[in-house]
Amino acid sequence: MSTACIDADACYHCGQSVPAASPWTADVDGATRAMCCPGCAAAAQAIADAGLADYYGSRTAFAPRADAGADAADLRAYDEAECGGDAVFTIEGIRCAACVWLIERRMAALPGVAEALLNVATERLHVRWDPDACRTSDILGALRAIGYTAYPLDAQRQAAHLDRERKTLFRRLFVAGLAMMQVMMYAFPVYLATDGTMDADMRALMHWAALLLTAPAVGYSGWPFLRGAWLDLRRGVAGMDVPVALGILAAFGASVAAVLRGRGEVYFDSITMFVFLLLGSRYLELDARRRAARALEGLQRAAPATAQRMPGWPDARATETVAAGRLAPGDLVLVAPGQAVPADGIIVEGETAVDLALLTGESRARGMGPGAQLPGGAVNVAQAIVVRVTSSARDSTLALLVRLVERAGQNKPALALWADRVGAWFVLALLALTVVVFSAWQFIDPARAWPAAIAVLVVSCPCALSLATPTALAAATDRLLRRGALAVKPHVLETLARATHVVFDKTGTLTYGHPVLAQTTTVNGTGRRLALQLAAALEAGSAHPLAQAIRDAAGPVALAAGMAHQVVGQGVDGEIGGRRYRLGNAAFVAGIVGCDAPCGPPEGGTAVWLGSTSGWMARFDLVDELRPEARDVVAGLRAAGKTVVLLSGDDDGATQDAARRLGIAHALGQQLPEDKLNVVRGLQAEGAVVAMVGDGVNDAAVLSGADVSFAMGQGAQLAQLHADCVLLGEGLRPLAAALDTAGATLRVIRQNLGWALVYNAAAIPAAACGLLNPWLSGAGMAASSALVVLNALRLRRV
Repeated sequence: MSTACIDADACYHCGQSVPAASPWTADVDGATRAMCCPGCAAAAQAIADAGLADYYGSRTAFAPRADAGADAADLRAYDEAECGGDAVFTIEGIRCAACVWLIERRMAALPGVAEALLNVATERLHVRWDPDACRTSDILGALRAIGYTAYPLDAQRQAAHLDRERKTLFRRLFVAGLAMMQVMMYAFPVYLATDGTMDADMRALMHWAALLLTAPAVGYSGWPFLRGAWLDLRRGVAGMDVPVALGILAAFGASVAAVLRGRGEVYFDSITMFVFLLLGSRYLELDARRRAARALEGLQRAAPATAQRMPGWPDARATETVAAGRLAPGDLVLVAPGQAVPADGIIVEGETAVDLALLTGESRARGMGPGAQLPGGAVNVAQAIVVRVTSSARDSTLALLVRLVERAGQNKPALALWADRVGAWFVLALLALTVVVFSAWQFIDPARAWPAAIAVLVVSCPCALSLATPTALAAATDRLLRRGALAVKPHVLETLARATHVVFDKTGTLTYGHPVLAQTTTVNGTGRRLALQLAAALEAGSAHPLAQAIRDAAGPVALAAGMAHQVVGQGVDGEIGGRRYRLGNAAFVAGIVGCDAPCGPPEGGTAVWLGSTSGWMARFDLVDELRPEARDVVAGLRAAGKTVVLLSGDDDGATQDAARRLGIAHALGQQLPEDKLNVVRGLQAEGAVVAMVGDGVNDAAVLSGADVSFAMGQGAQLAQLHADCVLLGEGLRPLAAALDTAGATLRVIRQNLGWALVYNAAAIPAAACGLLNPWLSGAGMAASSALVVLNALRLRRV
């Protein structure tokens, strides 16, 4: 919309009438522009002051009327949500690429904003900013100033918007279907009257009736394709809607011209059938995206908005209703039956059953009592319990999962990016071929030039690239999440399918990660109780599973260690009663004792040694049971042709014993984190594609260094995530599901690409040679689109 098209009596910002003697103006592009209200004046001036006046030259429609009554106090209320400098906002009123350009430029101009990415399809704006330089209200105010309504992502409000979009698409589909059936009723007699039994007036009447019925199918039902093509052309991109829109407009224009002249071919039946079938494919694709997004919607809705805080517990049992976002560590809350836990916490009173299906995929409720840790979002299904909050609602397991799912959908995998690039070149080549076909038929038979060109435009099937590939990935991601695996990075499925080696950590991964003390062997006359007390004191501040097992066996500890220092992968060093002690593996403790251990490691367990400057004191033999599904998972990986490797920080005896029981041929024990990373890099240097599976606590470096990585996702370990995928459920079965899904996804994508290659290789030459008329071409293209989408949707089956 050019500046010259703006009525002098209209508001320069929103296009509404300007009151007589209006006092409101804004200086835009060096000129004073009339405004209808102070809201539009403020919006226009904010755009100009930010250096974004080019917006008025590139917009395609007037901006929505600015809200002059916006109260800054209302916006400041959002600051209490404590977004922490990273949040997703829903934007209303987005119309075209100019809106995306304007919003991202305006956000970039705000002080403290590091990144602003707007997804025009979902109308979600992801912003990262410095909380010290910018607040949530500043972001919302800046968006409101340029005419857009924005609010922090609201799952219910967003779902209502998507539901309206689905209903609108269904109405377009209904109109196209109704038009198609009626037009066919008028076209069928014309096709039958090939012997001249229908006079010219009746034929003309049939054509005029078909024209009147086709017009709403093109103008209303076909609008998404026309608008999409126009936006693509404005951006200089050859999108998939371009050949579709050109085919619709060319066929409709040629048909209208034939009706007006009273001679020539009409394609109204082909047009309505093409629009109907293509809308049907798009409806299937939208339904697939909605189904894939339901997991995120379910996670978002699971977070309770309020909590029942008990400020006087245990002396008083009175409760007060507070916003869940205002809970702080140490608060005590009452969780009634049927309610969700508002934040991560520990049960301090009551026994109940807890439903963790939404977080881990477990189908059965788990019994829990005092001392049990509860993740935020878990549902209490039995009796009321009192929970001590250990983290804020924003840092809860549920909140972290929501952010991970949102982040997982922000980027495209390499396969989809490749499909987009190839699809763009495909469309350009198709447009060039259409021109060549039209020109050639002008020399051969001018009467067939237009039908052949239209047939070439509408018969092509770029949907396997533009539609079926992302649909397959979305369906596969949804399938993974329902089977307990959350793909955080976009490349998980394709890289896992290509992986040649799968490297496992042992403790907490192949085993439960909860070892128990099986035997204590004392040396040099040390008492068993004293040895346990000393070991427990040294491990008082450690979260390692071996440390927890020693503390559990020791019971109440009366000693305290000073200057305790953890050495990753080896043990702990500290002072107790003025004497220096070490607890850890034999080599580490030998460094302070001055001689080798008096005996070797135990069979099938992990040895933790205790020693001091006076000599060796005790050996603690700990055992960690293998997960029951570990053997089947390892066997499945080997059957899939992948080499399985075990790397563990435990002593070599325990590592080799676990490898032997699991059938793993390559195992290394006593591996420090840097050793594990070196092993993985060595495999990669030899050309291997490495998948790493670890517990996410001490394996951050190697998880980041692998080609694709999986972290065990129990409880708070999610906060230490460095992996590409999180195994939410108990155990390793989600890993087997990920491997199965990865293979199935690549098979489906290859099938879709293969079908597209065969179909286009046969259909396009046939259309260019005049062997296909437009209606048959349109039916073939739409049917091909539906086929690849339905094929992709098979991935949702579990």
